[in-house]
Amino acid sequence: MRLPIFAAGLLLATRVFAATPEETVRQATVQFAPNIKVEAVQESAVPGFYEAIVGGEFVYVSKDGRFMLNGRAFDVAAKRDMTEASRAKVRQAALAKIGPDKRIVFAPQAPLATKHTVTVFTDVDCPFCRRFHEQIAQYNAKGIAVDYLFFPLSIHPGADKKAEAVWCSKDRPSAFTRAMAGQDPGNATCPNPVPELSALAQSIGIGGTPTMLAADGTAIPSQVAMSPDRLAAELDRMAQASIAKN
Repeated sequence: MRLPIFAAGLLLATRVFAATPEETVRQATVQFAPNIKVEAVQESAVPGFYEAIVGGEFVYVSKDGRFMLNGRAFDVAAKRDMTEASRAKVRQAALAKIGPDKRIVFAPQAPLATKHTVTVFTDVDCPFCRRFHEQIAQYNAKGIAVDYLFFPLSIHPGADKKAEAVWCSKDRPSAFTRAMAGQDPGNATCPNPVPELSALAQSIGIGGTPTMLAADGTAIPSQVAMSPDRLAAELDRMAQASIAKN
């Protein structure tokens, strides 16, 4: 549940003095939410502020610890969302720690070549997740590999058990496809990454499913992600922009 401290555009003032960026942020947030976790702190592109992930959300804390802001920071001259750029870097770093042994992968088969890979946080009881997976062959045909990470939502009681049953099956991709078609995956249990992946999703601000991230951590809008044609075009555009930037 989101705390009032993190309402969009909220400006708070307090007197905090700390020697390190981490302590500055921690002492600022503890005034309003004593038990909330400070997950990361770094220099911000906004002059005079630190950028931090607190309780899964981005906040900006002035270097003297007096002011704390929640919301998105924009570079007006460059027409750039600086907060989204920082979020993408955090997501990319987090995903890099999740190996292939914790993913369910649907990739183009030979002779098709994989041009792009996206990561999708999914829930077997999510209607839009099911609609997305109905088109998996079309995504693959366009050279897009899809790495699924389980993120069963609390609004779907029992989805975590279904995710575990899919994971514990002998053929995970087939079991996943059947579950996405509404079939009962059974009740198999085994050591599984579902709790870890759910915690990861929450820590990087993923709030719903399906949520798609590009290889650089950029969140793909749902209206684009749900269309194989639009997604392929957007991933091509992003790749070209990255080449031009470098």
